[in-house]
Amino acid sequence: MSFFQKLKSRLTRTSSKLEEGLEAIVAEAPGAGDEATAAPAPAASAQKKPGLIGRLFAREGDAAAAPRRELDDAMLESLEELLIASDMGVETALRVSANIAEGRMGRRISVPELQDLLAAEIARIMEPVARPLPLYPKTPQVVLVVGVNGSGKTTTIGKLASQFRAAGKSVVIAAGDTFRAAAVEQLKVWGERAGVPVLTAPEGSDPASLAFDAMKRAEADGADLLMIDTAGRLQNRADLMEELAKIVRVIRKVDETAPHNTLLVLDATTGQNALSQVETFRKIADVSGLVMTKLDGTARGGVLVALADRFGLPIHAIGVGEQIDDLAPFDPEDFARALVGGDLGGAAG
Repeated sequence: MSFFQKLKSRLTRTSSKLEEGLEAIVAEAPGAGDEATAAPAPAASAQKKPGLIGRLFAREGDAAAAPRRELDDAMLESLEELLIASDMGVETALRVSANIAEGRMGRRISVPELQDLLAAEIARIMEPVARPLPLYPKTPQVVLVVGVNGSGKTTTIGKLASQFRAAGKSVVIAAGDTFRAAAVEQLKVWGERAGVPVLTAPEGSDPASLAFDAMKRAEADGADLLMIDTAGRLQNRADLMEELAKIVRVIRKVDETAPHNTLLVLDATTGQNALSQVETFRKIADVSGLVMTKLDGTARGGVLVALADRFGLPIHAIGVGEQIDDLAPFDPEDFARALVGGDLGGAAG
C-alpha cells in the first residue's frame, strides 16, 4: 500500500467531516429545485457512493445531474464555518473561502467542484512548506528534536533514525529526556530494531552532559547524524527553556554550528493547541521544521493547513500510524486530496 493510499484511508475522520459538511451546504440552498435547470435534490444519503473518500467524485456522465447551489454570501459563510470547525483556524478559513469565491460568486457549484477547488487551494498553501529534512555534508549533523510529552516525539526519532539507517546513513541517538524512563526504553527498542546505538544516562541526570557525550561518540564513530531527544514539560517552561539552552551551549563547544536542525513534533489530535505549541517552542528553541503525527486519529487534520498558513515553517514529514513506514515526507497534493476527498485535476476555473 502506498503512503497516499494509507493517508487517504486513515484521514477518514477529517475527510468525512468535510465532505458531509459540503453536502449539507449545497443541499441547504434556498429554493433549490425551483429553477428549471436544477434537478430535484435527492436526500443526502441517496447521493453518496460507497467509501468515505471517493464516493462524491462526479463521473463525466453524471456531472450535469450533480446537485448545485449558487455561490452567494450565505453559502460562503457556511463554508467558512465548516473550515473553522475542521480546525483550519479563523484567518486561514476566511482566506481559503475568499480565494474560492473570487470570480465565482453567482455561479452554481456542485459538491465535487467545491471539493476540487478546496483541495487545490489547500495544496497551494501547503506547497511552499513541503520540504524534506535537509541533509548537510558536515558530519555529524545534529538534529535536536523538541515537543511536548505525548506528541509522538520519541517514536518519530526512532522512525527517522531507522529510515536514515536504511538509506545508508550512520546514526547515533541520544536519549536526552532523562526524566522519562519510558521514553528512554522506547528509544532503545527502536535502536535495536534499526541497528542504531542509543546513548542513555541514569534517570534524572543532566541532559546536556549526555548530549556532550553523544557529540563525542558521534564524532568518534564518524556518524552522519546525531538525533537528540529532549524533554517536553511545558508546565515548567522556564526550566525547559534553560535545559534546551544548556544543551545547545554544550554541543556548540564541540561544533559551534550545531544544532543543524531543530524539529518540533506536533500531535494532530490537539487541534488548535498545536499553534500555541509552535509559538512557545519558537521562543524556547530555534525551530527549523515540523513533523506532525497521529493524523490517523483525528478529525482535526485542517490544523496542518493553519500551521502552514500562519508560520510558513517547513513541514518535513507526517505520521499516520505506529509502523516505520507510517511516517513519510509531506506531499501537499496528496494531503489535500486525502483531506477533502477531491480530485485536483478538476480544480480549474
